[in-house]
Amino acid sequence: MKKWAFVSDFDGTISKRDFYLIMMDKYYPEGRELMPKWKAGEMRDIDFLNKVFTSIDQEEDQIIEDILSIPIDEDVPEFIKTIQENGGDFYILSAGTDYYIHHILKKYGIKDVQVFSNEGYYREKNVHMNIDKNHRHYSERYGIDKSKVIQDLKNEYETVFFIGDSEPDSHPAEHADTTFAKNGLQDLLRKKNVPFIPVEDFKEVERYMMDKGLLS
Repeated sequence: MKKWAFVSDFDGTISKRDFYLIMMDKYYPEGRELMPKWKAGEMRDIDFLNKVFTSIDQEEDQIIEDILSIPIDEDVPEFIKTIQENGGDFYILSAGTDYYIHHILKKYGIKDVQVFSNEGYYREKNVHMNIDKNHRHYSERYGIDKSKVIQDLKNEYETVFFIGDSEPDSHPAEHADTTFAKNGLQDLLRKKNVPFIPVEDFKEVERYMMDKGLLS
């Protein structure tokens, strides 16, 4: 069994803004009208995101330009390197799509990071998702079941750390050994009585792990 892994959500955790919000504000403002329905649980996450991603109507060069302009936590690339140098494996776990995540990783020269997400691809001026209902990590609501991914990783590693910021992250947080929570995830975990460490950014995570002797 391997020693430890650090698993991070992407949108709103590594990135400072969700990809779907950027696309919606730029190309599909009508999507705002669907948000109350989605937030109320009347629309599945995967259906809402699919509607936004297939309403972009731009050439791929433009979409990639938009992706590369997504601001991220500037400490993330160095943090990932530090995790790896200290014997940990770093994973990204996202209920969005790996299409834009891989572009960001390439931009920042981030290597040896496996991405667990909904497979995405460009076709006919939009971003589409390839959801495999037979995959062991399949979720009817999110496309990918983050909890199952964390549980699988716990069979491989002695310790699994997790960080997230929103509702989809409240489920894997129940299974991680230690959860760092940003933004709205903090209140969600308090309501569920799931223990967590409140943080605002990766610099705070690094400081905590150094204080605990997990990183040098």
